[in-house]
Amino acid sequence: MRIAAVGDIHLGAHSAGELRPVLRELPLRADALLLAGDLTRHGTVDEARVVANEVADLGLPVIAVLGNHDHHSDQQDEITALLCDHGITVLEGTSVTLDIDGETLGVAGCKGFGGGFAGKCASIFGERLMREFAGHTVDVAESLRSALAELDTDVTVVLTHYSPISDTLHGEPPEIYPFLGSYLLGEPIDEFQVDLALHGHAHAGTERGTTPGGIRVRNVAEPVIRSAYAIYELQPARDKAAEPLVIH
Repeated sequence: MRIAAVGDIHLGAHSAGELRPVLRELPLRADALLLAGDLTRHGTVDEARVVANEVADLGLPVIAVLGNHDHHSDQQDEITALLCDHGITVLEGTSVTLDIDGETLGVAGCKGFGGGFAGKCASIFGERLMREFAGHTVDVAESLRSALAELDTDVTVVLTHYSPISDTLHGEPPEIYPFLGSYLLGEPIDEFQVDLALHGHAHAGTERGTTPGGIRVRNVAEPVIRSAYAIYELQPARDKAAEPLVIH
């Protein structure tokens, strides 16, 4: 099965027509489209309406998580509802199963959050704001674990906005790593031995990395893949999974 993915498309209120022309033939190339957050610029419903019109009714399932930009105007609930009304599945600590040519694809997703990586991470200690910051990541990671526990599929993919590993952040200033992801997101990915993890957010990062347990992670932020989307070909047997095909 082939999965198309992109994140950080950052469509504005006047971005109508920018993306849809390059997506029209996507059903001939992929079985599903996964959107790794930051779909909008400022998180407004008007921007989300543009996103919906660009990616809805393409002829293949579209699955998304929101990003930090999509939360900026505190309209994330309205954005989620609008996207769902257009047939787009929005995950937040939840999962979905697709039937693709007799095989099942499970996608578990959440926005994720920051906090840093092993040995250099925030802890739930000190001021209330710091405890809330670090504690939120714990809660989000646990919601991802619960979503994965619901799946029993031939192929399993994790979709987040924030990164579960530091490998795919290389190119970003190390000082901001704690705001780009958390190792806590990577723990359930390894625990459930998923086939592929996709994220965005790190515009200056790199595409490829692996978790400590050897699970492949791909940063699909549009500035990283430099394309409207990347395509990843997966088979149920993990050792037969192909290298990603980048489609311009």
